[in-house]
Amino acid sequence: MHFTVGDKVVYPNQGVGTVEQISHRNLTGQTEMFYMLKLNSNGLKVMVPTSNVANLGLRRVAKLREISAVFEYLDSGDMKSAHDWKDRFKENSEKMRSGSLLEVAEVFKNLLILSQAKPLSFREKRMFDRAWVLLVDEIAFARGWSKDLVESQLVKSLSKSNLRISLPS
Repeated sequence: MHFTVGDKVVYPNQGVGTVEQISHRNLTGQTEMFYMLKLNSNGLKVMVPTSNVANLGLRRVAKLREISAVFEYLDSGDMKSAHDWKDRFKENSEKMRSGSLLEVAEVFKNLLILSQAKPLSFREKRMFDRAWVLLVDEIAFARGWSKDLVESQLVKSLSKSNLRISLPS
């Protein structure tokens, strides 16, 4: 996938950012091209080798149809998850790293359902909160909505699946 300066991209598990620069660097004895990203959430700058874009899952911001699929999934999508904590955490971690907004929504919904049955572990609680932030940030950016509006729309979708949420802090 090729990006140009000014493109809005999603760095998996980190969120939306902007390609600020494309440069060539010699870090390993061989000249390589890098994207310099500035993440919207915290202003952090990240250098991503262009040769590693696919492995990292760097992608363009979700399109409206992808966001609609997320809302449809939260409205009514079925959940399947491993019962064993280690297997579930590994599966959810892989989904968070995938970069797919729908898979982030799956992690969020899975952990929300689990949290209603029993308290989440510290690591799962952090993942739950991170998934929420990633969903809200990308949808707000893609749709041009405020984060408050996105949160209320997500809560509304989840309520259609009879799920209640206390908004992560």
